[in-house]
Amino acid sequence: MLSLRGFWNRHKRKVFVALGVFGSGYVIYKLYDAHRRRISDLEKQMEGERQVNEFIRAQLQTHFENIQRISDTTTLPYAMHYLRSRIAEELDLSHLTEKLMQGKGQSNAITSKEKLELWETLKVLSFTRTASSLWSMTMLCLYVRVQVNILGRHLYLEAARGSESSQPLDESDSFSRHGQQDFLATADYLSAHGINMLIVNMQKAATEVLKEKQLRDPFSMVQLHETIMQILELFMNIGGQNYWINYLIPENEIAYRQLMVTSTNGFVDSSIPMDVGKLEQLMSEARMVLSSIRFIKAITIWWRFQRFSLREPYARF
Repeated sequence: MLSLRGFWNRHKRKVFVALGVFGSGYVIYKLYDAHRRRISDLEKQMEGERQVNEFIRAQLQTHFENIQRISDTTTLPYAMHYLRSRIAEELDLSHLTEKLMQGKGQSNAITSKEKLELWETLKVLSFTRTASSLWSMTMLCLYVRVQVNILGRHLYLEAARGSESSQPLDESDSFSRHGQQDFLATADYLSAHGINMLIVNMQKAATEVLKEKQLRDPFSMVQLHETIMQILELFMNIGGQNYWINYLIPENEIAYRQLMVTSTNGFVDSSIPMDVGKLEQLMSEARMVLSSIRFIKAITIWWRFQRFSLREPYARF
C-alpha cells in the first residue's frame, strides 16, 4: 500500500497530464467527427437539392414542350384561320376586278382615267394585302409562341404552389384562371381589332413605296420580293419605335376589359368575370418580351432570311 501511495505521489503529475492530453484528444476527435458529419450531411443535402433542381428543370422543359405542342396544333391554327378570313374580308379586291372586267367587256362602261385609277388602286391594295398577310401571320405566330410560354410558366408555378397549399387551386385562384383565359383570348385581338389600323398603315407604306413604280414596269421575283420588304420596313417605322406591338396587344387593359365583356348587342355583360390585375401582369410580360432586344434580333434574322431565301436560287444563274 505504501509503495502504491509512493508511486502515486511520484507520478500523479504525469498521470494528470496524460489524462488531460487524452481527454483533450478525445474532445478534439469528437468535434472533428461532428464537423465531418455536418459536412457530409450538407453535401448530401446539396446533392439532393441539385437532383431536385435538375428534376424541376426537366419537368419545366417537358411542360413547355407540351404547351408549345398545344399551341401548334390548336391555338395557332384557329388564330391563323380567323386572321386569314379577316384580311380577306377587309381587303376584298373582287369589286375592283369586277369593274375592270366590265370595262373590258363594255368599252363605254368606264373611262380610261377611271380604268387607270382602278388599276392603281388594285396595285396598291394587292401589295397591301400581300404585305399585311405576310407580316400579320408571322407576328401572330411569334406572339402565340411567346404567349403560351409565358402562360405555361405561370401555370407550372401555380401548380407547384397549389401542391403546398391546403386550399384547392380551383377555389383559391379562380379569378387568376379567368385572367389566364383572357390572356389567351388576346391572340384574337389582332384579327378582331388591330388589323384595321394595321391595314391603314400598311397601305400608307405601300403607297409610298409604289408611287415610283409603274404598272407596265417589268417585275422579276427578286424585285417583287424587294418591294414587299421595302413596304414592310417602312411599315415597321410608322408610329415610332415598337408601335407595331399595339396591333398585337391592346394598349389599355381596362378598355380591353370593357371591349371583351361587351356583348354583340352592345350591352355590357357584367356577369363575365375578368381578373384585370392578372391580365395586366401577363400582358406586361408579353410586351416586355416583344420589345426585348432578343425578339427584335429574331425579327431581323427573319427579314434577312426572307431576303436570302428568294435571292439564293437566282444567284446561281
